[in-house]
Amino acid sequence: MSVRILALVGSLRAGSHNRQLAEAAVKHAPEGVEIELFEGLADVPFYNEDLDVDGGVPATAARLRAAAGEADGFLLFSPEYNGTVTAVLKNAIDWLSRPYGAGAFGGKPVAVVGTAFGQFGGVWAQDEARKAAGIAGGTVLEDVKLSIPGSRVRFAERHPAEDDEVVTGLTEVIQQLTSQVTAATV
Repeated sequence: MSVRILALVGSLRAGSHNRQLAEAAVKHAPEGVEIELFEGLADVPFYNEDLDVDGGVPATAARLRAAAGEADGFLLFSPEYNGTVTAVLKNAIDWLSRPYGAGAFGGKPVAVVGTAFGQFGGVWAQDEARKAAGIAGGTVLEDVKLSIPGSRVRFAERHPAEDDEVVTGLTEVIQQLTSQVTAATV
């Protein structure tokens, strides 16, 4: 059985260290695990119930929901902006939380990881992302964490995919997420 994980990155910056962390996850995913890095969160409009009607859902939001519907689990990459989750990641969670009671998270396992410049690696934002994803219907893996501090210095000259400690941590997160997916389908 192949496991499909949808990766959502909460930063739109081209050189984002969280995007690089997601690329490292894609590169180092174990055999039998496919991690899809969703492209296009910048084009998903802010959630508005007036837009979320039959025949009126914006194409980018519909594409996000379709990708989420095909996923067995989710890996969210959360930077920290002003001590909390970014608007782009929160917006994706909001779109995936609807329609109410039947959102795309639908009890699927969710892990949240990330990196930030500060000394704690963005833990506040990651905690907020876990909270939002859980309320949105995901089965959040509360004990599965990876917070990498000092991103600007640590990844100034080396991509996270080339950092053995980061790769080990990501691999453990992916294995735990995959185990939860497998357990949920048995």
